[in-house]
Amino acid sequence: MLLEFNVQNYLSIRDRQTLSFRANKNINHLDDYYTTTVLDERVLKIALIFGANASGKTNVLSALDFLRSLILHPKTSKTEHLDCTPFLLDDKTCTENSVFEILFIWNATKYKYSIEFNNNYVVKEILKKGHKKQLKEVFIRTTDPIKQISKIKFVETVKIPETSVLSLTDNTLWNTTVISGFNKTNIECQELKDVYEWFSYYLNFLIRPNRDLKNLISKKIDSGEINKDKLLPILQRADFNIADISLKKEQEDVPERVVDFILSASPNLSDSAVKYLKSAKTISTIDVRFLHLDTNNNANDKIPYDMESLGTQRYYGLAGLLYLLIKKSNCYMIDELESSLHPDLFQHFLLSFCVNANQSQIIATTHNREILNNKRIFRNDMICIVDKDDNCGTILYKLSDFDTSVIRDTSNILNAYNSGRLGGIPNIGDYYINIDGDEIE
Repeated sequence: MLLEFNVQNYLSIRDRQTLSFRANKNINHLDDYYTTTVLDERVLKIALIFGANASGKTNVLSALDFLRSLILHPKTSKTEHLDCTPFLLDDKTCTENSVFEILFIWNATKYKYSIEFNNNYVVKEILKKGHKKQLKEVFIRTTDPIKQISKIKFVETVKIPETSVLSLTDNTLWNTTVISGFNKTNIECQELKDVYEWFSYYLNFLIRPNRDLKNLISKKIDSGEINKDKLLPILQRADFNIADISLKKEQEDVPERVVDFILSASPNLSDSAVKYLKSAKTISTIDVRFLHLDTNNNANDKIPYDMESLGTQRYYGLAGLLYLLIKKSNCYMIDELESSLHPDLFQHFLLSFCVNANQSQIIATTHNREILNNKRIFRNDMICIVDKDDNCGTILYKLSDFDTSVIRDTSNILNAYNSGRLGGIPNIGDYYINIDGDEIE
């Protein structure tokens, strides 16, 4: 599980900011639903990030997604840039490195992974591990920017033959991570294996508001990873008139221009993938239909998926994610979770997750202010506020960080937010718009 993520000098984030899943020791409200205990940690299942537009909510998730990509989708050539953008509104930070640090638990072991990098190469990597609070170093990686060569040093307690370290070093380009290099190297190292597995099996890709999850969820139903009969009752929360889900495999012709576009957009495809694309004449697709009850109370599949409401389409994807979060341990990042959802359905999704999932987590951004107005079912340590400081940099803090002079047990948090006491509120100004050039008195 994810315990903590720190990010510095990335996009709108200038100074070091921390997203923590550690439960506040003074908050026990609905502990059985919102927290789980792993090793010596009380860990939250949910972090909701709330704030104004352009405050940097999505950038927090983007940073974590960027780190995931560094591990799982490394560059194949040392001439490729990392496509990393530092904080650009400061002449100093423009030329400084970005720094990420993540603390998580996997296979009953606590890991702290730190990485410092710029647009050209990985400057430094450090991995530590332990079972309680004391973490010991596993390896440290540094890079010679002149020779463009990495150096990896393991501690003596990690028994790796020198020949294996040399092989790992050969597979760790100056713009790739040691963890991704391990995935291409035929060596044994439980610590590196654990870290790679966590990023690969536990932390999932960032889901943006315009991301259509139809194909992902449909393929998992088709493969048996998701049980359609168990998914249906979850989906019916969004549309009670859905009687069933119909999936039909179809073959579509692949236009040559589509193949050319894929090849041009993906220059790093393997030779076998290129060969397959060039030889493919058709592609398998899955047609999804929701069967609705007609006026004769019969299941009717005449309505195409694209004609369903955006809310129904959205919840088909979220229902599939909810199923996966309950079935196995994993974490999803969701940008604008409430997109196309009724507030009651938004709340139902979160509460269903908390009640039924055990070792999974959700990190989501939201503009839904109702979470601030319902202390009966939401905790202050699961709600994060994002704002801008005097340097226009993103700052991140929890509601639980405020003392009793700002928020008391009996406080109406939404009123405190609306009055500006919690920050994170847009500066909208008045409603007059001057487009004619004349001053409005």
